[in-house]
Amino acid sequence: MNPILNQIGTIFIPVSNVEESRNWYCDLLGLPGDGEILYGHLYIVPMNGTGIVLDSKIFAEENVFKTPVFHLNTNDIEKSYEYMKSKNVELVTEIQHNHWFNFKDPDGNLLMVCKC
Repeated sequence: MNPILNQIGTIFIPVSNVEESRNWYCDLLGLPGDGEILYGHLYIVPMNGTGIVLDSKIFAEENVFKTPVFHLNTNDIEKSYEYMKSKNVELVTEIQHNHWFNFKDPDGNLLMVCKC
């Protein structure tokens, strides 16, 4: 029997400043930004489903995501796009195929929002 589970536990995002990134991600997701930074370099973003860990120890320019390695879900892609614009998030694409768009976090990691 295979001991490896068919599920993703968490995704690590390289960030240059874990406190600033915690505040940015929490603000973007409507979460309180007062969570504890672990070991001086990790912040576990409270998520429903697969987790996100912001990690300043793994940050280097070459580690920044050049393509999205996951997407955040939405039920309303247009509203999500307008929300990101209102937050002055760096939008990389417009809404594509009425289904998804890409944006960057403050460190330049390329991320995606996708209609589920």
